[in-house]
Amino acid sequence: MPQPSRVSLQRILLSVPHLSGKESRYVQEALHTGWVSTVGPSVSALEQEFSTLAKLPTLALSSGTAAIHLGLRLFRLRPDDEVICPTLTFVASCNPILYEGCKPVFADSDRESWNIDPQRLSDTLGQRARSNKLPKAVIVVHLFGLSADIGNILEICRRYEIPVLEDAAEALGATHKGELVGTFGDVGAFSLNGNKVITSGGGGLLVSPRKDWVDNARHWSQQACDPSSDGNYLHSQTGYNYRMSNVLAGIARGQLEVLHERVEARRAISFRYRDALLDVPGLEFMPQPADARHLNWLSCFLIDEALFGCDQAALIRFLDTANVETRPVWKPMHTQKLFERYECVGGEVAEDLNRRGICLPSSSSLSQEDQQFVIDRIREAHLRATGKW
Repeated sequence: MPQPSRVSLQRILLSVPHLSGKESRYVQEALHTGWVSTVGPSVSALEQEFSTLAKLPTLALSSGTAAIHLGLRLFRLRPDDEVICPTLTFVASCNPILYEGCKPVFADSDRESWNIDPQRLSDTLGQRARSNKLPKAVIVVHLFGLSADIGNILEICRRYEIPVLEDAAEALGATHKGELVGTFGDVGAFSLNGNKVITSGGGGLLVSPRKDWVDNARHWSQQACDPSSDGNYLHSQTGYNYRMSNVLAGIARGQLEVLHERVEARRAISFRYRDALLDVPGLEFMPQPADARHLNWLSCFLIDEALFGCDQAALIRFLDTANVETRPVWKPMHTQKLFERYECVGGEVAEDLNRRGICLPSSSSLSQEDQQFVIDRIREAHLRATGKW
């Protein structure tokens, strides 16, 4: 394909931190008081503030991955236990399964939500129940800020008494039937990584309706130190260095104050893409299933090469030449070398979404001028590819 007619002077990135200015007073407070480690007033305050939002006990951690890991450990898994996880996700959703010595069983997506297919999940659990080989947990990922069909999924899993962990790393601020996504299952995990809707630079949050579980996870996150009467460090369980620092918690508190604004900005950006590209043949906007208010953390489209004129890879290259960062929809886990020996139920839908799906710049700080530049280059790519430029 020919070179684009225009190139952005500054690279337009996929998803970058968007600070509000509210973070500085909490960070300055931490620096002024010396509370810069994994204890301090902002850590406690962040947990309380998020607990109020989520309506659940909350634990602040060093990453969303840490939250998933501790959540799985709360399920008391044993080596070689099976855990069902969607194949269309980022590797952080399923790496903790390996941390616990367990076996992931990957499940395909449905086209209505791009998330784990409830019907395929139901069929898989039914088959395994008949052979007395039920998995010990199910991980549900709310991909790209799109709520999974969590009500149906929970009903299916409750039928077999299988605990559910919600990976809401990409969906903080999305809601399902008015309630925060990530708060429906036995454990919920959120990410505050630098590319998420709000950020602490790096960090995560764990929630659960069971306070005793949150207390257990807190104990493990602090190296699992047992009470001691003589000053010695005592340990009877494996622990981890997973607590969030007071400095990062301060940043997160400032970000949490503008969560609603950031969610609205991401949604507005996504729908501007949808409306501006509605008449371009071969572009299908990401699904917006009913009963949920989706975050649209990243704005995504599927490309029909026959209608658009070029495939996903060619469009990514064209936009890269114009200094615009994009990427494919996640590469399914069952196609990764790390997981090639593990079972996948289906996978065709996830592979198609990866092959045809493209993620566009979606930062909440993205200017309308830069977004229009991206839109214009996509239109240009279509016109050039179809010989109409």
